[in-house]
Amino acid sequence: MSELVTGEAVALELRPAKLPSRALAVLIDLAVAFAVYIAVTMTIVAATASLDDAASAAVAVATFLMVLVGVPIAVETLSRGRSLGKLACGLRVVRDDGGPIRFRHALVRGAVGVVEILMTFGVVACIASLVSARGRRIGDVVAGTLVVRERVPTGQAAFVPAPPPWLVGRFAQLDLSAVPEGLWLAVRQYLTRMGQLDPQVGQGMAARLAADVAAHTGAPVPTDVPPAAFLAAVVHERQSREAQRAFGAGRHGGGPAVSAGYAPAGASPYPAPPYHPAQPHPAQPHPAPYTPPAAPVAPAPAPAPGDRDRGSEPPATGFAPPA
Repeated sequence: MSELVTGEAVALELRPAKLPSRALAVLIDLAVAFAVYIAVTMTIVAATASLDDAASAAVAVATFLMVLVGVPIAVETLSRGRSLGKLACGLRVVRDDGGPIRFRHALVRGAVGVVEILMTFGVVACIASLVSARGRRIGDVVAGTLVVRERVPTGQAAFVPAPPPWLVGRFAQLDLSAVPEGLWLAVRQYLTRMGQLDPQVGQGMAARLAADVAAHTGAPVPTDVPPAAFLAAVVHERQSREAQRAFGAGRHGGGPAVSAGYAPAGASPYPAPPYHPAQPHPAQPHPAPYTPPAAPVAPAPAPAPGDRDRGSEPPATGFAPPA
């Protein structure tokens, strides 16, 4: 088990690849590279049959360097450390700090690999990997890289804890596109191990990571949100957006695309914290007291047919005048 040491001297675990899996990945890459090399060489030989011996030798050397050295370097650079063999074996090349490699790392690994893999048939690379505590060959030591396992058994996988329910959807307006992959990796590693860290060290590390994320998003960390909860919330928001792009569902659980924490344009991206049950929510005031409806009034009885003929005659009093 390898360890990634942070600025606070906190060790985060990485899983370095072992020699058998790395050897299998190299064999797959070499088989594909040599197949492409033979096909390209036959095509070039047929196209340059009229050249002299010196020109043919120059073309052969250029083809060798382009196919067996240049193409692997380009593939590792564009795929962020995943060649065809490493992808098949579930491996990846990363920097010593756990971040993705760049062109200079792939260039150094490829240049040194010509000597320790191609020219010595992999003997030097195998010896260096067996001697190294993290299984690194000479090219990894010079380039500052490490080959790690991406696919691990389900029982050993560490899961990122979910954020508090009142933070779900609160950062829906944050621009997370500028946060680098290396920082996301460090945040996930911290969240999976924050329960194993010393409380004081863990709080300091969370504050530093939260400040780094906020610097890339352009919005400060809310003062009412702990740094660890902020990190969990932004990671959850990023996963929700990736799921929405992949499956086309709603943001949270297949519901509407706008989450409960959405704020309209011009409003603050950080709404107030959740209210307590004893206090009325500002958007949901107490209902008015219940008032029972008044008793219905019976309609007046309709006049008899004889009464309608008398028109405006005064009503009878029961007195009959003498004849």
